Amino acid sequence: MMKSKKQIGPDFWQYARSFLHTYLPKVRNLSQNTIDSYKQSISYYIDYLETQIGVERQDIMFDHLNRKYVKNYLVWMNEVKNLAAKTCNLRLTALKSFMEYCSEEDITLVAIYNDVRSVHGLKEHKKTVLYMTDEAIETLLKTPKTDTKKGRRNRMMFIMLYDTAARAQELADITLRDLHIVNVKMPFITLTGKGNKSRNVPLMEKTVAHINRYLQEFHPHPRIDGGDPLFYSIRDGKPHTLSTDSINLLLGKYANQARMICPEIPEYVHCHLIRKTRAMTLYRQGMPLTVIMEMLGHESLSTTSNFYAFATFDYRH
Repeated sequence: MMKSKKQIGPDFWQYARSFLHTYLPKVRNLSQNTIDSYKQSISYYIDYLETQIGVERQDIMFDHLNRKYVKNYLVWMNEVKNLAAKTCNLRLTALKSFMEYCSEEDITLVAIYNDVRSVHGLKEHKKTVLYMTDEAIETLLKTPKTDTKKGRRNRMMFIMLYDTAARAQELADITLRDLHIVNVKMPFITLTGKGNKSRNVPLMEKTVAHINRYLQEFHPHPRIDGGDPLFYSIRDGKPHTLSTDSINLLLGKYANQARMICPEIPEYVHCHLIRKTRAMTLYRQGMPLTVIMEMLGHESLSTTSNFYAFATFDYRH
């Protein structure tokens, strides 16, 4: 075991506490689950220093985050602990984020940050992502924080996107008059797709409950004609329809946060992937392909055949 050393330079533990308890929740505004993932990743590295390098916990310093140690840690995780490359890389990313923060707080740590930043992640064998797993989609939908108004809007938007399997433009174009959730046996929403063609998509009971809460907050005084956009941002004091670029950017942002909790979340998450994920979920639950195609707004036989080929192939394997 290494002998105890007197701390010299910036205090590692003080910065770790500030990073986890102030910077991530209050500056980055990340969810508690994401913060816990960062904390866990840093803790794993500390455990490695203790058990494999022989550094006493109280003696850990920034010097222990050098390129050699971090690089060996990456190899150890992969070859000794047999962790997947994606998991190893996520833990490396957390260490880099921590050191980036520390270097911005203290200029004397810039050299150590650059040292850590130079460590390359393990090569991942990329495969075509056809759809997201149940755990991945559930984690993504829960990622927007509900303690802010924008967070509540974004969570409702993602829930609607998934439940209806809407295209990005279809989601952006939804107005209040497209909702049919009052005085109807089966609540549904009208989506207007390609070629200005409309279709009605049923809504799950729990989605309707989310919508009702959302309407109370975001549409307390709707226009009589029902032409207000369901999802909007405020510019110049007026509600404006969200663009498809904005929706996909938000998806990507939350996917990056959610990936720290669930490594199964793909690198590139977009509206079309959510749409395919919903279609696959319904297919596996036994819904006939003809009904799924109607829900998706597909008319072309070739489109139906392509989905059928991808669905049945994946289902068997």
